[in-house]
Amino acid sequence: MSQIIIATLVAAVVVGLVGIILGFFLGISGEKFKVEVDEREEAITGVLPGNNCGGCGYAGCSGLAAAIVKGEAPVNGCPVGGAPVAAKVGEIMGVAAEEGVRKVAFVKCAGTCDKAKNDYVYSGTRNCATMMFVPNGGPKSCNYGCLGYGTCVAACPFDAIHIEDGVAVVDRDQCKACGKCVAACPKKLIELIPYDVKHVVRCSSGDKGKDVMSACAAGCIGCKLCEKNCPSDAIHVNGNIAYIDQEKCTGCGICAEKCPKHIIL
Repeated sequence: MSQIIIATLVAAVVVGLVGIILGFFLGISGEKFKVEVDEREEAITGVLPGNNCGGCGYAGCSGLAAAIVKGEAPVNGCPVGGAPVAAKVGEIMGVAAEEGVRKVAFVKCAGTCDKAKNDYVYSGTRNCATMMFVPNGGPKSCNYGCLGYGTCVAACPFDAIHIEDGVAVVDRDQCKACGKCVAACPKKLIELIPYDVKHVVRCSSGDKGKDVMSACAAGCIGCKLCEKNCPSDAIHVNGNIAYIDQEKCTGCGICAEKCPKHIIL
């Protein structure tokens, strides 16, 4: 029995010594190889929203904070936090935060269920990304239109986009312009535009007018009535689709009035 006790004590002492040696070694190593973190980086991470959405172009809020401290990103680089967060980051960095332009996601399609035609009835997986594997890229006759299966909805971390009547619709007040929906849409129908733009074209079809009319009652037919009547030369038809130059647009509304398809919002 005494031998067992002695053996146990010896084992305990050995384990204890090993633990002390390892702890000492890890302590030395940790001190020698530790990575110095700028206090400003930690402070900036603390004021950022913490959504880690990637809308800034970096891997999460900590990635943006590190980039700001290194001078690789502007202090107003967080699209979610907006001006209030930019001001706080500016204070930490000791610089004035330039007032950025608030943006919002916009879906370039007005082809709702009652306006867009279908070539066939689809009953497979309800995911826009899988449509490249089905005939004509989906059941809608318009190959440019919103499929309405909600891939963008699933990608949005702010519950700012929903499917309504077969088309994705953005809640402008909820949208933080993170760009997740833009990246998720396989049809490239979503873009970020200034929040206060006066007019936008709700179509992205590149087809000629006749083909558009046979596929959707709400598509741009490239008639150029908007272009001909715009007093500020802000709208032009390129590739069979009207495009508005927001820098020139004065918001007069003439293009929307003249559009026979009523797709200029």
